[in-house]
Amino acid sequence: MLTGKVCIITGGSRGIGKAIAQVFAQNGALVYAVATRTGSVEEWSGKFNEGAKGEVRSLYFDVSDEKAGKEAVMQVKRECGHIDGLINNAGVEFNELIGMISRENMEKMFSVNVYGTINMLQIVSRIMGRQETGGSIVNIASMTALRGNRGQLVYSATKGAVISLTKSAAKELAEKKIRANVVAPGLTNTDMMKQTDPEKLQNRINNICMGRLAEPEDIAKACMFLISDLSVYISGQVLAVDGCTIM
Repeated sequence: MLTGKVCIITGGSRGIGKAIAQVFAQNGALVYAVATRTGSVEEWSGKFNEGAKGEVRSLYFDVSDEKAGKEAVMQVKRECGHIDGLINNAGVEFNELIGMISRENMEKMFSVNVYGTINMLQIVSRIMGRQETGGSIVNIASMTALRGNRGQLVYSATKGAVISLTKSAAKELAEKKIRANVVAPGLTNTDMMKQTDPEKLQNRINNICMGRLAEPEDIAKACMFLISDLSVYISGQVLAVDGCTIM
């Protein structure tokens, strides 16, 4: 589905981002997985690439750093000549109740989740806009942005901002053949989720009609659909991947 496509995936060293990078490469894409910790992508990509149709390469920078982002994206452009897909997956999450919200943590979440997303969208869309085929951008939000959640006031605010900015970007970029959509994961089986109290986690799973947590690969496949040519007439949409969760 993605043969010949060049894609950049932020937050690509672990969790959902790693799954997206792997699924994309398995389906023929040349993937640049972005992370901040040097060497974190190589910890798994070397062996993975041996059996993949495509390839995973690494890029190390902070998505909220405009200069570093420009340099990295231009490196991809020089090496490949085009950029077809961008997944803005990098995110920071701190769960704090009202009255206990830290200004420092709030600024970190907005810096990465919102400013970082805008930064990468802006840089990559400039390149996509000069391509005859345009491109596709997928921003990762969260179901908390749509439904809210106790202890996640700031996090849900940042992800709500991601949804809003994506809808505006979709309208502005459509004439350049660039699509912009959102994938909003529900509860997902990542390392962070494994640290949750088992009883509390089971109570939340009981509200999922499909009876299980999402796997990172479930999120990755939704992203693959929106990056692929199967979705060429879809833009400005929010795709919930939550197993039909009830409140």
